[in-house]
Amino acid sequence: MFSKVSRYWWCQIIGWSVNVAISVFFVYTFVGPPRDKYFLSLVLTCVLGIIITHIMRLNIFFLKVLEKPLKTQIAYFILLTIVFAILLGMTSESVDSLIGYNPERLQKYSKAGRLFLSSFNALWLILVWNLIYFMYHYIESNRRQQLDTLRLEAMVKSLELKTIKSHINPHFIFNALNSIRALVDENPQRARTAITELSNILRSSMQAEKMETVPLQQELDIVRDYLALEHMRFEERLQIDLQIAEDTLLQPVPPMMLQTLVENAIKHGISKQINGGMIRIISDLKNNRHELIVQNSGKLNGSRIDKQDGFGIKSTQDRLNLLYQGKANFYIYDIEGGMVESKIVMPVSTVILHANLETQ
Repeated sequence: MFSKVSRYWWCQIIGWSVNVAISVFFVYTFVGPPRDKYFLSLVLTCVLGIIITHIMRLNIFFLKVLEKPLKTQIAYFILLTIVFAILLGMTSESVDSLIGYNPERLQKYSKAGRLFLSSFNALWLILVWNLIYFMYHYIESNRRQQLDTLRLEAMVKSLELKTIKSHINPHFIFNALNSIRALVDENPQRARTAITELSNILRSSMQAEKMETVPLQQELDIVRDYLALEHMRFEERLQIDLQIAEDTLLQPVPPMMLQTLVENAIKHGISKQINGGMIRIISDLKNNRHELIVQNSGKLNGSRIDKQDGFGIKSTQDRLNLLYQGKANFYIYDIEGGMVESKIVMPVSTVILHANLETQ
């Protein structure tokens, strides 16, 4: 039964009960034993207080006070406090007259004086009630607004991440299909293998939306398929060197991120070189950090990353910021030997690292 009583009515009952308890405490402490009918008058006044404040609440809803600007809410708050304090004072005086409570006090002051004193006393009760009510809704409104903002930010980040992860350069697909078409008659077996490799890449791209990270081994399998397809196009102009530390194979990495860096290296590096060049992929653990490096023949148009406006580089920065909240870094710069190096430095998964050590 009690579970059906709303929070509002519980606050009303408890709040006015506390008012009764405080009034009784002060009377016994500073005045002495109360007069006849004191308790009846006090209880009836509290019942009136519950009824009148509830009517005031209905007016707040009807006037849509809580939907108005803050300054307008304050003006309504003051006006409602005064009006309903007078109403509570009038009704409590009327009840005291009807039950004949404290006739000496009723005879000591004029009718206007008694109304003023009762309204003044009621003013503090209504003021406290309104302060609690308005503050509660103000805080609750801010809390809901913050939650909505956080939900919106999370939704935007999720959409951004899905957009970034699902991106595959359409030019690569067209180039791969053209290479496969050229092999259909010349080398059917290689054409079938190339179709499987392309299928693996497209499947991984679609599955990337469902996963935040994948083991490096899985990402490397996709990169190998990608490089195999590109090798059909560049042939001897594309050289590949993989330097992968075995203890990094199970480390989690963002899906399709390494493939994006390799794709960017071929597009902006190898394809611009007349004689082609080298793609080198390095994965290692250093200073309790996972370093994932892609090196390619070529040269940047400058030494700063912000001069590069390609989707691959921008998506890498965005994904690292979204996934690791500033705990991962991305760098790209020229190195000796006419090479460009793209480096991702990510936190090491200690759980996987400990599992690797136990199996050794």
